[in-house]
Amino acid sequence: MSEMKRRHFLALSLATPFLARAASAQEVGLTLPEEMKSTGPARQNISSFRRIDWQEHFDELGQGRIVADTVSRALHFWGPDGTYKLYPTSVPISDELTRRGYTEVIQKVKDPTWTPTPSMRERDPSLPVTVPAGPQNPLGVRALYLSWQYYRIHGTHDTRKIGRRSSDGCIGLYNEQIVDLYDRVAVGTRVKLI
Repeated sequence: MSEMKRRHFLALSLATPFLARAASAQEVGLTLPEEMKSTGPARQNISSFRRIDWQEHFDELGQGRIVADTVSRALHFWGPDGTYKLYPTSVPISDELTRRGYTEVIQKVKDPTWTPTPSMRERDPSLPVTVPAGPQNPLGVRALYLSWQYYRIHGTHDTRKIGRRSSDGCIGLYNEQIVDLYDRVAVGTRVKLI
């Protein structure tokens, strides 16, 4: 099996639970990565994602709002004009690593470097001190730094992580989708993790 076919198969296998329902991905504003797009309607369907209303979580849209749902493993974004986007995500490995509540985007970084947190280095002293931008970087190609120390919404080069409990606290998106979100989000955007 070629590497491209293997990746396509893996991406489809991971996405299958999310692609089983009748709601069209386009109906809820979900943008799928190129390798998951197809011409047939069955693979454009999603499941366990439900469109939520920003008013359930915020009093106003302001410059935009984000809700990261750790149960359905989806990130909801509303632009200041009410534009709605839905992205599948990875979420923290355990409830102990999952922080919930309100925060905000305090910095946007293209091609971020990654530095393991002190608690990560305590659990695994073999981790590198830092990882520069590139294909080995766990933060992918873009990162939105949150007001909570060490918490990020970021991309990932490891597409197997999306749809799974696989992070040490961050919310991960496909690289293609973090670029899309990054371009839409302003510093100061309010964020809620539920």
